[in-house]
Amino acid sequence: MLSDIYQKIKNGNRISQHEGLELLQNAELLELGSLANEIRLKKNSNANVTFVIDSNPNYTNICNIDCVFCAFYRHEGEHGEYTHSADYMIQKFKESATKGVTTILLQGGVNPKLNFEYYLEMIERTVKEIPEIHPHFFSTSEIIIMSEVSKLTISEVLQELWNVGLRTIPGGGAEILSDKVKKKISSKKGSSEDWLNVMREAHKIGYKTTATMMYGHIETDEDILIHFENIRKLQDEYFGFTAFIPWSFKPGNTPLEKIIPHYASSYRYLQIIALSRIYLDNFQHIQASWFSEGKKTGQIALHFGADDFGGTLLEENVHAAANFINKTNTEEVVDLIYDSGFIPQQRTTLYDIIKTYEIKKVI
Repeated sequence: MLSDIYQKIKNGNRISQHEGLELLQNAELLELGSLANEIRLKKNSNANVTFVIDSNPNYTNICNIDCVFCAFYRHEGEHGEYTHSADYMIQKFKESATKGVTTILLQGGVNPKLNFEYYLEMIERTVKEIPEIHPHFFSTSEIIIMSEVSKLTISEVLQELWNVGLRTIPGGGAEILSDKVKKKISSKKGSSEDWLNVMREAHKIGYKTTATMMYGHIETDEDILIHFENIRKLQDEYFGFTAFIPWSFKPGNTPLEKIIPHYASSYRYLQIIALSRIYLDNFQHIQASWFSEGKKTGQIALHFGADDFGGTLLEENVHAAANFINKTNTEEVVDLIYDSGFIPQQRTTLYDIIKTYEIKKVI
């Protein structure tokens, strides 16, 4: 059966969930990686690997949806909780801009005490006061709470955000788009369809978004394929996803740590990267992560179907809350890509190329 699936892939034909499951469970990792790399070179037929200079601050850690995989959130009044003013966040963005940051990936907890105008002000001021910064703001969960607070529909909320300058949305909140998993790890966050609906409505308006997946907890192989199928179907509708970004669950300081005390393996990550490139045939970009999986694994993933190396992440707090900290800078990212055998290219959030690095090593 595997040889038939391999041939189907080589012929450029779409594989089914059942065939994807067969690959995940029975394909040799190097075979899978080789197939994925062939597809990557056809889709992005050059020796370039892109990255973005970005930062990932948070405006609040107050959250009322109590996800068991999260170490970041606090309840209102709990020690360590915070909500920053728009003035404070805009100042942080300005400081980031002076360090070369072009994208701010902004997310926070689901805080029902914040009014809709708070979010609108943050976008509008970013666009007007710091035009060199692209606002890549707000997960689906935050957009849903905006809808509840404002009494507007999801579509109306998205249109209002668009009107003040938002153009892209991060893919956070997906975890695994299988409801039997969601009910156990994020029961207050809603269903898989809630995430898909926000993304669908955003794509209708013209937003570009990312699709993400957090694996390595209680999901099964079948759940992985359900997730892939859900985002592939939605991508067929509007081609609104720019990239797919998987990362593994980090258990530190989370309620789920007692059940899942260990990180998922690098082997599993490379499986996921390669299979996503094969299965998500309508996605242009697959992102490798130096940050969540380690720099060496991130480099290897560039040979397993990934064509993007993510962001520099000047600031990051969610993984840090789980005692997982990885740091880098633009110079190191450039070196990591170059040392992997590729030409580094700095990009925008929308994958427009800002700069191509030509590096000559002194021997």
